Amino acid sequence: VQLQASGGGLVQAGGSLRLSCAASGGTFSSYAVGWFRQAPGKEREFVSTINWSDGRTYYADSVKGRFTISRDNAKNTVYLQMNSLIPEDTAVYYCAAVRTYSTSGDSRPRTYDFWGQGTLVTVSS
Repeated sequence: VQLQASGGGLVQAGGSLRLSCAASGGTFSSYAVGWFRQAPGKEREFVSTINWSDGRTYYADSVKGRFTISRDNAKNTVYLQMNSLIPEDTAVYYCAAVRTYSTSGDSRPRTYDFWGQGTLVTVSS
């Protein structure tokens, strides 16, 4: 499966963005799909993930209450709604997928086999 991430951009602190991760060459029906981010000079970090099988979601503590991950079965797309953005959210955001019933919230990038190209989110203060 190939992943296409989109929706990044420049936003002021306190604003919102919605990222999309679309699948091609397959469906998400047997996958868990996650979002990671990488800021300049930092390691890639987990943001959120959703099991396509049961819809269960997991979040990093830093984004709980501000970000919401969701799926659209018909469009074979996963979304990341980001609200109350802060400058520390500035990063390249990547979507990733792994063929599994559930990741149980596994936050390690190496768990995921398929990666999109990344979309840049910049939050200005």
